[in-house]
Amino acid sequence: MKNSSFKVLLSLMLIGFASAFTALITFVPSGCSLQVKQAQPEAIKPQQTKINIKIFSKKFSEKKNYAAVVNITGAIQEKGPEYNQKWLLSTIQTLKEDEKNSAIILFIDSPGGTVYHSDEAYLVLKNYKSSGKKVYAYFATMAASGGYYIGCSADKIYANRNCITGSIGVISASAMDATELLKKLGIKSKTIHAGKNKNMLNYNEPMTDEQIAIMQSLADECYDQFTEIVAESREMRIEDVRKLADGRIFSAKQAKENGLIDDVLTFDDCKLLVSKELNIDYDSFKYFKYSKPDNLRSILMESISFIKNPQAAWTPGSAMYYLYTTY
Repeated sequence: MKNSSFKVLLSLMLIGFASAFTALITFVPSGCSLQVKQAQPEAIKPQQTKINIKIFSKKFSEKKNYAAVVNITGAIQEKGPEYNQKWLLSTIQTLKEDEKNSAIILFIDSPGGTVYHSDEAYLVLKNYKSSGKKVYAYFATMAASGGYYIGCSADKIYANRNCITGSIGVISASAMDATELLKKLGIKSKTIHAGKNKNMLNYNEPMTDEQIAIMQSLADECYDQFTEIVAESREMRIEDVRKLADGRIFSAKQAKENGLIDDVLTFDDCKLLVSKELNIDYDSFKYFKYSKPDNLRSILMESISFIKNPQAAWTPGSAMYYLYTTY
């Protein structure tokens, strides 16, 4: 009897265990199935990821396009207190490569400078425009000679009403003949040289007619280059440009009347016109201005440069100039 009861009990236990095991086996796949079913929204995950990317892209696109205001201040040369050629060229190249940059406004306040540096800056700006970007020029108190030359790279030229511009011409040399003064003072100065024109422009030797003709030919060549650039930029006949290009200066009003600039307005109005034309916000301007390092090292380097080449401080014939000068 006990054995029968035990067998019955054992059978019930085995049946219960089997049922539980079956339930467990059924539960696990069922659970997995449920998870898969519940995870069906995973199919939406690509959508969610897509939405996130879209939002990111929107935020990225909200970074505004901008126009750069690049200052060209002071005498245009290799480097000076307000101007640095390497800085200018590097800045323009950086802006050309910046996808968010739409245009450059040249804020010019310069009497001009050397032919070489003026033309180099002009060519780099033309290269910048080859990327499809625009260049505008704004003339502040002065944009004369080399300053105007660089401005000719612009699609539009605007000027402050009190601006002085023009001075389209060339200075190729300035020589001082001190031979008579030295003779009166009893001072003899002699430069040993090979080549009859090697010592021209030196204070201790008068210039010959041939030497004057040499320097005049250089001035004429640079003059032709300048006037041709003005004619191309302003869409004028070369004959009409040369009537204006006798070295004279113009007020902003006179420059506009003669077709040398497009309009006379304030810098704020200039920015407003540019922002509308480019379809950018009025506050979407970034400003770039050269700041000379004012430290002991730069002062020492300038001093060393002067010691090595003291003539560079006073030799007037050391370079060709697109320069407006009052002396």
